[in-house]
Amino acid sequence: MASPHAFLIEDNPTIRDNLIPTLAEIAGVEVVGTAEGQREAMAWLRHHGRDADFVILDLFLAEGSGIGVLEQLGAMGCALPVVVLTNYATPDIRQRCLALGAAALFDKSKEIEAFFDYCERGLPPRQLQH
Repeated sequence: MASPHAFLIEDNPTIRDNLIPTLAEIAGVEVVGTAEGQREAMAWLRHHGRDADFVILDLFLAEGSGIGVLEQLGAMGCALPVVVLTNYATPDIRQRCLALGAAALFDKSKEIEAFFDYCERGLPPRQLQH
């Protein structure tokens, strides 16, 4: 069975560079693309979205926002599950992200183990296209 493939939208290079190998090691997830901002993320998703099984999304980006990404994905009718990973997991933010179609939201500082568990168990394995 192939590993799930993720598209990572995170502008912090330290977090991104640590998260990619940790996702592979702990959750068996392969990151197939990254973006630092909303425009870059949406361009990648329009052209390569079929390469990913789900999206990992931070809310504060170098350009635009994670909320903007969620809004655009909803407008596109994108079916990719989006997992929000943020330092700003307030009740209002959780409610807004879920209302915009996020599959789950995790606090980077308090729920990282639950995030990895979700990535490992909560997502289907990649289905090969024939």
